[in-house]
Amino acid sequence: MRVHFIAIGGSAMHNLALALHHKGDKVTGSDDTIFEPSKSRLLKYGLLPAHEGWFPEKIEVSLDAVILGMHAKADNPELLKAQELGLKIYSYPEYLYEQAKNKTRVVIGGSHGKTTITSMILHVMHYHNIDVDYMVGAQLEGFETMVHITDENEFMVLEGDEYLSSPIDLRPKFHLYQPNIALLSGIAWDHINVFPTWENYLEQFDIFVDLMKDGSILVYNEDDAAVKQVAQSAARPTRKHAYTILEHFIKNGKTYLETPEGDMPIEIFGDHNLSNLAGAKWICQHMGVDEDDFYQAIATFKGASKRLEKVAENTNTVIYKDFAHSPSKVEATTRAVHTQYNERKLIACLELHTYSSLNPEFLKEYKGALDAADVAVVFYSPHALEIKKMAHISAEQIAASFEREDLIVMTDPADFKKWLFEQNLKNSALLMMSSGNYGGLDFDELKKLL
Repeated sequence: MRVHFIAIGGSAMHNLALALHHKGDKVTGSDDTIFEPSKSRLLKYGLLPAHEGWFPEKIEVSLDAVILGMHAKADNPELLKAQELGLKIYSYPEYLYEQAKNKTRVVIGGSHGKTTITSMILHVMHYHNIDVDYMVGAQLEGFETMVHITDENEFMVLEGDEYLSSPIDLRPKFHLYQPNIALLSGIAWDHINVFPTWENYLEQFDIFVDLMKDGSILVYNEDDAAVKQVAQSAARPTRKHAYTILEHFIKNGKTYLETPEGDMPIEIFGDHNLSNLAGAKWICQHMGVDEDDFYQAIATFKGASKRLEKVAENTNTVIYKDFAHSPSKVEATTRAVHTQYNERKLIACLELHTYSSLNPEFLKEYKGALDAADVAVVFYSPHALEIKKMAHISAEQIAASFEREDLIVMTDPADFKKWLFEQNLKNSALLMMSSGNYGGLDFDELKKLL
């Protein structure tokens, strides 16, 4: 197959390009900007475009497929050329389905927990040397790429994102996968620039389960009211299996699962992660891994990248970073660290960085999200608002939204870093939550705080 990528430099797109290259396809691509680590990884396999920019002359009738990334615009010159030539143009999820249409598709959906659950499943499969195709939203230990595609594997495990497919395909990505086995982890309003109301957002999950294949299995988190509503009203799945948080306890800062074989220490913690683990166990069992083998493998799972990732630790201080940015994720992550280290002071620093989190109308969703922290800081960049052409937000608006009188609100990266490095972290847990970097903070520098 000859495949060309329009916007090859994206995190998801370059991983798919690498997967197809490893599969034996002839891959080319273009992009107007390519950052690390995509740049080095594409260069390693000879897939880095010689020049940045768009080159319609690369689009030829001999191409079997053109894959269009979200970074490209609808008037992209390469896209226009492909349309003019009548070439088959795929969105990223559409091409994944094309590669998996004859396989058993396992799709992990939900507003939160998708990456972690998918990572858990892949960890268990890798541990037991079971080869599966996959697409996951984070770089995993022991896996070279975030996408793996073969002709022979029976299963393809897909992280089911509800965001749009491409500039010319405005369907949510997970509507394209038509799963044989699906999981719903939790539903909390997100992507408000695309789904302006809660009802509109919730509807996407109803559509997702309605698109499941005949004879399908739906695994769902019964502790989440919205998920339970979607699952119980779903008519398409043939079988439904509810899950809840597994029995566990915490001793000396370590979480133990209560299993049929006895108490088992695990590397992860927090109700959110334990709920994810319960869902992953059901999925692995449906993929042929029995309960004992699942527990054996999951004991060594350390978490997905940027999901409660430990940055540094000594005898009295621990530092975590987390991708959490939506209200439900922020609340769950903060509460998890508080519970795990309940004898230590918890300092929680949240950066408001996404379109939704910087929207004045959405801010009220953060009410109580940082209540579990002893010291709570919210950082945001007024410059980011200007770039996104969004309305100004005041520190008073943010404080009112979180409903926390002692909330510290900061907007200057230098001031935030100075404040952070002046903190006495003895007998403390520091939690850094952001999908950005607080205006240029090097997370490796946090190790100096110990």
